[in-house]
Amino acid sequence: MDLKGLKFSKMHGIGNDFPIIDESAGEVIPEADKAEACRFLCHRHFGVGGDGVLFVTPSDVADIGYRMFNPDGSEAEMCGNGIRCFGDFVYRKGILKQEKMTVETKSGIKTIEITLENDEPVLFKVDMGTSTFKTPEIPMASDMDEFLDSPLEVLDTTFNTTAISVGNPHAIIFVDNIDEIDIDKYGPAIETHEVFPEKINVHFVEVISKNEGKMLTWERGAGVTLACGTGATSTAISGFKLGLFDSEVLLHLPGGDLKFNVYEKEESVCIHNYRISNGGFMQYYGVCGRRGSKRSKQYMD
Repeated sequence: MDLKGLKFSKMHGIGNDFPIIDESAGEVIPEADKAEACRFLCHRHFGVGGDGVLFVTPSDVADIGYRMFNPDGSEAEMCGNGIRCFGDFVYRKGILKQEKMTVETKSGIKTIEITLENDEPVLFKVDMGTSTFKTPEIPMASDMDEFLDSPLEVLDTTFNTTAISVGNPHAIIFVDNIDEIDIDKYGPAIETHEVFPEKINVHFVEVISKNEGKMLTWERGAGVTLACGTGATSTAISGFKLGLFDSEVLLHLPGGDLKFNVYEKEESVCIHNYRISNGGFMQYYGVCGRRGSKRSKQYMD
C-alpha cells in the first residue's frame, strides 16, 4: 500500500478529528486497501492522526455520500461531529454548494443545514433522526425489551447502563462523578462486552442540572476521544427518557460543548438538531508523503 501523494484535508469538531478524502469523482484508495490505509492514517505517531477517516462518495439516493472508517479499520455507521466536518468540507471545496444537503450514510439519509455569514459557513445543523432503545435493534443480547438504567456487570463492578441506538450503538452510564471513572479500564471492557455482539460506544455522564451535564467517551474502534456527536445525542435522549434532563440540555465534553433540543415523535425520542455551542473546528490542508503548503482556519459559531 502506497499513500504517497494522497490528497486529504484534516478537520475536527470540538476535538473529534478526521482526515477527509474526496472520492466524489472516483475511488482514490482501492476498497481492498481502505481498512489498512485508515489504520495507518489514524495513527497519532506514524500517520496523520485521527479518530476516523471520512470519505466523500457519490450517491444514488441522496445529494452526496458519506463513509467513515475507525482507527481499527472497521467501517462505522455515522459520526455526528464527523458529518458536520463533512458538510463544511463538501461546501467549501465546491463539491456541493448547497445550504441544505442530504447525505447518504450507513445509518440512513441525514440532512445538513448550513448557516452562512458573508458567504462563509458558520453553523451546521444536522437532523439526527429517531432513536431506539429496543435491544434487538442496538443490537444487545438481553431478555429485556429495553435496557434502561439496568445493571451490567463489568469486571469488578456493576454499572447501571442504558443501551440506545441513533443509527449506531451507545451505552450510557450516569454516575455521580466522572472524575472517579477509570475510562481506560472500563471503556474497553464495556465496548467488547459479550452482550454487545457488534461492540458499542461507551459514555460516562455526570448530571449537573436538568439542563446541563458532562461526559467522557470511549468510542468503539477508537478508544478515548475528545468528543462524540452521536454519543452526546444518545446521552441527551437517554437523560430525557430517564427524567434526568429536560428537553433542552447543554453537554460538556473534553473538546467543547454541544447543545441539544430533544422532542418526542410517534412514540420515539428524537433530536431536532444539535449545534456546536462553545467550540469550533480547525481545518488543515495537506498532501500525504511530501511537504507542501498548509493553510489553517478556525470557525466558531
